[in-house]
Amino acid sequence: MYQTRITPAALSVETAAGFPRALDRLAEENLGAHHFLRSCWFGAGAADGETLLVHDEVGAPLIAIPTTAFGPALLGARKVPGSYWPFRSVLAARGAQAEHFAAALASPESRKLGASWRLGPVPANDPAAQLLVTGARAAGWTILTQRAGTIWTIDLDAHRDRGWPSKSTARKLRRYEARTGELGQVEWRYVRGSEWDESALEQMGSVETASWVGTQTDGSGAKFMKPHQRALWRSALSDPVLADMLCATILLIDGRAVAFTFDLDDGPVQYGIAGSYISDLRDYHVGKLTNYRAIADAIADGQSVMDMGAGDSGYKREMGAVPAYDLVDLLFVKNPLAARALRGWWERGAA
Repeated sequence: MYQTRITPAALSVETAAGFPRALDRLAEENLGAHHFLRSCWFGAGAADGETLLVHDEVGAPLIAIPTTAFGPALLGARKVPGSYWPFRSVLAARGAQAEHFAAALASPESRKLGASWRLGPVPANDPAAQLLVTGARAAGWTILTQRAGTIWTIDLDAHRDRGWPSKSTARKLRRYEARTGELGQVEWRYVRGSEWDESALEQMGSVETASWVGTQTDGSGAKFMKPHQRALWRSALSDPVLADMLCATILLIDGRAVAFTFDLDDGPVQYGIAGSYISDLRDYHVGKLTNYRAIADAIADGQSVMDMGAGDSGYKREMGAVPAYDLVDLLFVKNPLAARALRGWWERGAA
């Protein structure tokens, strides 16, 4: 661990190995909420890492920029790690200001970030990321921006107020449930907190294997299909706080998992991380039954927003989702000439 004092701001900047527990403290009071941005969230799937930590004048953590190696080792680039969704971001306590980021990114410790480092996808309106961008520019960094999609959300409060689902949708769901019941014994499994076990991860992986992701792609977009994908989430679930935030709704027929949703509850917001169903049962609408069950549970639990991630093939809109905010992928480059050379490549979507 290396430490540098910055004056006149009386901040302390250090580079800590890995993803220290100070991240958990910052996550609890993070400027942008996003309380899931904890040590195990960053560490899941990242073999090694470092964290640029900024402490205030009394030694309390103020800012954290966790990173891991990114791209060819020869380039020395780094990125903020974490699962693709909900997203990645830096951490900032409520008292953090752009000038604090500027001081940190102008300090000798910032050299450990490399000549370039990546943050994304991140909400374009994320308060911590906005302070970071402002501070980084003041410290002489160039920030290249790539659009990474538009997020769709469902207003659960509105659904709750007017009654959800609608009568016509409820009739359809009852028909789907009755038809699904003809296939065998229907069972719903709910997993959260201490209920997480290997069987839940394997059940979701078996669904992905028999879904279009497993049968029509190389499986890289799956979350649980392959051992290394399950290992990432197993690592995140080792944190009891994250285990309580992460939840799964699994539909089984005669003991066989046929559909699931995998979500993260962060205060009033539920993030839909993943969901899938067995392709052979698409005509039974098992995926729709599971999605609607997860939304009904979120409404019953008093949550306000279902954040369903980027893009929509039509099913999100059908459930009442609307475009809400944009995601961006940011590349921070120290050398202005290098930034000029990389700009077109990055902004065309090279990442």
